[in-house]
Amino acid sequence: MYGPHCGICHHGGGGMPGETPPLVGRVDVIAQTPEGRHYLASVLLNGLRGSFTTQGYGYNYSMPAYRDRLTDQQISDTLNWLIARGQIKPAPVITPAEIARARTTPGDPATSYQERKLLEQKHPLP
Repeated sequence: MYGPHCGICHHGGGGMPGETPPLVGRVDVIAQTPEGRHYLASVLLNGLRGSFTTQGYGYNYSMPAYRDRLTDQQISDTLNWLIARGQIKPAPVITPAEIARARTTPGDPATSYQERKLLEQKHPLP
């Protein structure tokens, strides 16, 4: 699932500094809290658009939504594959049921960005 949907921009998970943010080593940290798991689900379901900084690089980022392209299981599998490649052990797990719950809330890329800003205040993002 990752390769044809995410790998096109995020490559092997390391992203491209200043162009596409890295995922490996960040998604596992974000997934440690229920709010973080919801945010990750929202990003995949609704996309993301906005400016932010991570690992010293600024991004003015726009990611497409996969709400109508991927199932709850496919989104869960993709996120868990990325999470497992991080440093947190045991790795957090995002279930298809969590994705399904997030899917019940309408959203768009700007909504995900606002959720990111709120999460950043509560749990600083890597």
